[in-house]
Amino acid sequence: MTEYRARFDADIAFVNGGGLRADAFRLDLPAADPTEAEIAELLVRHLGLTLVGSVQLSNLEIVEEAHRGSRGVSRTQDAPDDSPSSRPDGAARHERLLNPPRALVDLSHPIRAGLVTYPGIPAPVITPHLTREASRAAYAPGTEFEIDVIAMAGNTGTYLDSPFHRYADGGDLASLDLETLVGLPAEVFRLTDATSRGIPAEVFFDRELAGTAVLLHTGFDRRFGTPEYAHGSPYLTEAGARHLVAAGVALVGIDALNIDDTESGGERPAHSLLLEAGIHVVEHLTGLERVPVRGARFTAVPPRVEAFGTFPVRAFAEVPSVE
Repeated sequence: MTEYRARFDADIAFVNGGGLRADAFRLDLPAADPTEAEIAELLVRHLGLTLVGSVQLSNLEIVEEAHRGSRGVSRTQDAPDDSPSSRPDGAARHERLLNPPRALVDLSHPIRAGLVTYPGIPAPVITPHLTREASRAAYAPGTEFEIDVIAMAGNTGTYLDSPFHRYADGGDLASLDLETLVGLPAEVFRLTDATSRGIPAEVFFDRELAGTAVLLHTGFDRRFGTPEYAHGSPYLTEAGARHLVAAGVALVGIDALNIDDTESGGERPAHSLLLEAGIHVVEHLTGLERVPVRGARFTAVPPRVEAFGTFPVRAFAEVPSVE
């Protein structure tokens, strides 16, 4: 079988500053006609680089040449498998139950009356329906209850977007499969020192992400609840969203104002692409610095509300204990 390699120069920049230059680099290829973007991804995987911001290739040639063992070639050949058979089977779930992680890390903001999550969206209002004092007349001596009413937008605190949030014919909260919400393998990307707001596709090149919860740790949650939270928030670029859709991720979460750039007008490419693909979006996470880059499990479950697209979740990570 004929094998192919690429010869090129490359300039690699990282989202947290710095760069790398390669001259006359050679790389195994899975086929004779990959795109430059595919070659760039193969290069990142081969070198084992993280937090890549961009890859620029020049003087590119494709030549017939025997492979030399570059890493990652088979990953590009194989499309992500998002069929039911690719999900954790019953035995794997049983194993998780028998050997649960020992530490739980809460990744949710508490909700309280008057909390401003997103500018322009109403804050929660909590009012009593039945006070403890009034309940005493209905129950035996020494027995009392309180029942409160909370009025709030679905976009309050840490919340999950279902496809119905973006698309009228998309799945609502009641339709979501628990397998896509509970115990997802978490892949955390540390972006607290990124030099630009937009998170590019290249950041994700170094990992296999099918079926995972991709959690974007920007550190912007430290501004939550303050006026500064509304401005300059990090976001996932359209190219980044397209890459995650192609990778077959199950969920994308961010500890910032929005998965999209709210300062660029009304377009919302990340929401549109992810939710169209059935990929859940969780916004306003917090505490991601306490979750390891790999090895944790992520859960974020909303209530089963019909004809409703967004609702607060108690998001948390199950973190393996250190023996």
